[in-house]
Amino acid sequence: MAQVEDSDEVAKLEKEIKAFWTKFKTTCCHESLDQTLRLRDVWSETITSLTDKWSTRLKEGDEIINKVHEYTNECCQKNKSFEEKQEKLSEVLANIEDCRKEEKDLMENIQELKEELIRKSKTKSKATEEMEERLHKAEILFKERLGLEIRKTCANHLQFIFRCIDHKDFDKPYTLTLSINEDGAYEVISCSPPLDCIEELQLKVRETNNFSAFIANVRKAFIALSYK
Repeated sequence: MAQVEDSDEVAKLEKEIKAFWTKFKTTCCHESLDQTLRLRDVWSETITSLTDKWSTRLKEGDEIINKVHEYTNECCQKNKSFEEKQEKLSEVLANIEDCRKEEKDLMENIQELKEELIRKSKTKSKATEEMEERLHKAEILFKERLGLEIRKTCANHLQFIFRCIDHKDFDKPYTLTLSINEDGAYEVISCSPPLDCIEELQLKVRETNNFSAFIANVRKAFIALSYK
């Protein structure tokens, strides 16, 4: 009888141990699963946060790169513009140097012309004296104006060759040929290219005898014609 009771107690104890073990495993597994889920959620939140953060950083980096490209392009354009202006400045300086040389040559031509008129005019007429006077006054004006050359033609006419008129071609010549008629008045022999106002300018110089103003007005008329 005692043995039966002992067996029942052992069986009961084993049953309780199994129940405890089952409960223990269930509790532990649930706690481990909950912890794992919490870790998963934390990891997911961290990844999301880092993704957002680095996406923002990447976007900012792209914007910086774009700005650098824009700045680089702007610098290239400014450098190109500077080089073009530098090249144009060099051309202008070269033209100025050429004009100075032409001015020097012009003064020498005027001086030679005056000396030749003096040699050939032992007995000077009134018209010749006035011509020399006009040339003397014009000499001062010519020093201030570039691109003008005076020649004496085979017919003893004075030919004025204007340059630096056409802004597209500074070497293009514009010519005016003059003489003094029997009455001692200035007479236009030829004008190339033709000027519509040349008759009016000729009449005015005969009235005023202001030869320097006449040459200056002819040059202005040529300049105006070059822009048409």
